Amino acid sequence: MEGVTLSRPRPYLTRMVLFLILVGFLALILYAQLATAFMSNPGLNGLIVGVLIVGTLYAFRQIFVLWPEIRWVNSFRRSDPGLALPKPPKLLAPMATMLGNRSGHMILSAFSMRSLLDSLASRLEEQREISRYMIGLLIFLGLLGTFWGLLVTVSTIAGTLDGLDVESNDSLAVFSTLREGLQAPLRGMGTAFSSSLFGLAGSLILGFLDLQAGQAQNRFYNELEEWLSTVTDIIGTNGDEAPAMESNQALMALVNHIATLTEHMRAEHNALTGVARNQEALGPLLERLTRALEEKGR
Repeated sequence: MEGVTLSRPRPYLTRMVLFLILVGFLALILYAQLATAFMSNPGLNGLIVGVLIVGTLYAFRQIFVLWPEIRWVNSFRRSDPGLALPKPPKLLAPMATMLGNRSGHMILSAFSMRSLLDSLASRLEEQREISRYMIGLLIFLGLLGTFWGLLVTVSTIAGTLDGLDVESNDSLAVFSTLREGLQAPLRGMGTAFSSSLFGLAGSLILGFLDLQAGQAQNRFYNELEEWLSTVTDIIGTNGDEAPAMESNQALMALVNHIATLTEHMRAEHNALTGVARNQEALGPLLERLTRALEEKGR
């Protein structure tokens, strides 16, 4: 089977690795500042870093799962009928099932091709939904730390102001009390800004990795579509499209006949309704005429 050979997504994997190396180099330069910011709220910041690590591994997984799919398609394209193929893939499981019993030159109908591509697009979209959720989760955790820190800051400042003895003559003691009371609000601001820093930075990192994984999936999808287009019968010379077209035409003719019959039935119903109304209107007139004849006969 001649056609397009699907390429492996090595360029996208290389970009992801180089990007992570650059991020690690920047983190090494800013290690002291990042360590101080991390310790402002180690629990929430540790959760943010953990989500970032899981999201990064999942982004690489989206690249690696394409390898067996590409290997299977290339082996299927080059193999002869009857020869053993590699283990059927997961993303292309419907395609492997549909084409497993092929014989001779393979020809697909346009409907079969579209069904295969729609199934693949749905599976790829399901994989990307998890990455998008993790990106949104990082932003949410950063905002959660921000509001948490601001809440701590406002509450501690209010407590500090309530505890000040403004009537005291010892201004040094008042200033000392104020300084000690402002330490907790400052720690709360550190919690707010550090969580926002790690959350937004993590979302940017994971967003770039998801972008590369999405581009690799799109390339795989486009190359598969190009190959399937070379083995697709559009005009129905293989006998698959012609019966479908005849069935569609027969179905449309039946629908038209039913619509015509419905119109006739509606017209007859309207006519019967009019007759019934006329009879109701003539009833009193007939009664009067009958009475007049009876009186005249007397």
